[in-house]
Amino acid sequence: MHTEIERKYLVSDQSFKQEATSRHTIKQAYIAHEAGNSVRIRLRDEEAILTIKGPSANGMSRLEWEQAIPVEDAEALFGICHGGIIDKERYIVPIDSSHVAEVDVFHGENEGLIMAETELLSEDDTIPLPSWIGQEVTGDRHYYNAYLSIHPFTTW
Repeated sequence: MHTEIERKYLVSDQSFKQEATSRHTIKQAYIAHEAGNSVRIRLRDEEAILTIKGPSANGMSRLEWEQAIPVEDAEALFGICHGGIIDKERYIVPIDSSHVAEVDVFHGENEGLIMAETELLSEDDTIPLPSWIGQEVTGDRHYYNAYLSIHPFTTW
């Protein structure tokens, strides 16, 4: 198990696509989400992952555990998830020699939302922000995927 340390930002334009080194299709939903803890099922391209995340005291760091599972099991588990399914494309964009941005372009009920996450080496780690990075939303629960599955962006 490791501690995930990340910052989240809104994305101001789609110029990041020119810098992307890869793109993935993601479908995910939540089996449980309560008091900051979450259990998530994700299909990423042709692989399935079960993820358990703990609460975050500061909006930046939280415990995270992931395990690959059979795709058939993930498909079955979608049937017991709460809220809607999150559909998005994820672009991997290098920022510098130690950092990448994962830029999510949401579809379906969250159409219009584009968000970037950057994983950090420590909470005081800093990175140069590309020009397409907009407002920081780290710690704002409205931008957590678990929240978006229940309160879609198109309903705000």
